[in-house]
Amino acid sequence: MNANEFDEDAASARRCFQEGSTFEIFGRIRSFRYAFHGLLILLQTQHNALATVVAAIAGWHWGISKTDWSWLILTIGSVWAAEAMNTALELLADAVHPAFHPLVGKAKDVAAGAVLITAMGSLIIGLTIFGPHLIYNK
Repeated sequence: MNANEFDEDAASARRCFQEGSTFEIFGRIRSFRYAFHGLLILLQTQHNALATVVAAIAGWHWGISKTDWSWLILTIGSVWAAEAMNTALELLADAVHPAFHPLVGKAKDVAAGAVLITAMGSLIIGLTIFGPHLIYNK
């Protein structure tokens, strides 16, 4: 998708959200296309999101329970969501105020802190799930 196509699709999406607009199936399909494009940007720019793949491979390798899979999927989803929100905020902040600004810096730091909180919680869940497998080599 080139820049002109993206701009045209963005204009079309904006029209979908205007007051009085009706439901359009093609508008919903375009929304999914934007979402997948955003996911691609996330995976291309945030290599920590790809690190969660290691946890999924470990879960498959050790045959973890359905309950553990539920926790693992929830954990991976929360890390990816936090990374996505952080990336979106950083991109938007850089677009609005390219030069350094202390408030923009604080906003970016808070967003990065949210990712850290999510990652720490995920680490604890990961150790709970995989710790016994690592210690007892099951």
